[in-house]
Amino acid sequence: MITDKKKFYKTLLIGTLKLMVAGIFIGYLKEYDAWIAALLAAKIIHNIYKNVLKPTHKNWLLLLGMLLTCFGGIVGETWGVSQGYWEYHAVDSALPLWLPFAWMYAFYFLYTLELKLIPYLKNQRQKNKILLALVLALILPALGEVITIHLGVWTYYWPFQILGVPLYAFICLVFVHMLVYTILHVVCKKYKIEDVVFN
Repeated sequence: MITDKKKFYKTLLIGTLKLMVAGIFIGYLKEYDAWIAALLAAKIIHNIYKNVLKPTHKNWLLLLGMLLTCFGGIVGETWGVSQGYWEYHAVDSALPLWLPFAWMYAFYFLYTLELKLIPYLKNQRQKNKILLALVLALILPALGEVITIHLGVWTYYWPFQILGVPLYAFICLVFVHMLVYTILHVVCKKYKIEDVVFN
């Protein structure tokens, strides 16, 4: 299934380490809500400039995916916090200021990782790409959550938890990512846009 296992797993490991660093960064700076928001916003603006505004081949799908993920994530976060299913700590409001940017970056992270990993798939049919996206969306965001939960950023009150992350959260994370994935796949098909991840 994988053409070059060494490069595939090296790419995956680098991505995982970046995610862990981001989780530790948020965890240790959780009391500096506005600073985290400003730094994440700067990173998002840089990524948009680098991938959407600057190049000749502008990747509008990346921007659309980030906005859709942000919208879906914030709707879900607002619902979950208002229902008492989870709670953020060390912030003055119900939701941290950095949260929209974290959701946007989550899409950027998964999308760019998939872009790097797909070329190593022996069979790059849509079914295999979807399977890869499902596995990444199931494991990596949850790993980031385990780190931030254990550093006191937030607490889940849902049952059936694995290392502080409830089963329902795994389902919600995969649902948001795959819903955005499906929307972007339909957009690519309708407008005949070539994209390694969504075609």
